[in-house]
Amino acid sequence: MKLEKKEILTIQKLAQNLATFAIDRTDLKELLAAIPENSRSNLTAIEYELQLLKILSVGWAISFFMPGNDKNKGPLTELFWGYIREISGNISTLTQTTTSQSIDYFEILKTRLNTYLKMMQDNPEEAQNPVNIMGPAFANACKCDNDPIAILTGTKMFTLTLGAVKEYLNAVKIDDIKLN
Repeated sequence: MKLEKKEILTIQKLAQNLATFAIDRTDLKELLAAIPENSRSNLTAIEYELQLLKILSVGWAISFFMPGNDKNKGPLTELFWGYIREISGNISTLTQTTTSQSIDYFEILKTRLNTYLKMMQDNPEEAQNPVNIMGPAFANACKCDNDPIAILTGTKMFTLTLGAVKEYLNAVKIDDIKLN
């Protein structure tokens, strides 16, 4: 097997790339397109919640797949969430401008994170493998309880996002040079 050289990135660039991936809607659109036309699922809710779940899943993937003793884990996490906070501010401003309704998208993300964490805490046996919780919790967030399509869609988003971030983290190396 040929060992490929890892791409070297600054921690800022890695965090920016992860944030860009978190808001990219390509896989979201693919998952929505896979939902049967005759489905009674609330597609608007599913689309909205998929974006939230993807952002949260990228954040979780950083925690899951970077070793606890990696000196870059904390700074990368902070930078990633800083970029997400900035993007959330832009979404909030755009929403207020176009609909005249004030929202705090970052607060929505935090609320949804707490919802998912509570589901894991309430199901400690299942929490050993979060994939078992995320689909049903996603369907619940969509107000589509027990809807197999919503459960499967949420599960797919979670697992695909975790897998993509894990693969990306394994393909890069963080440059130890500090920028002044």
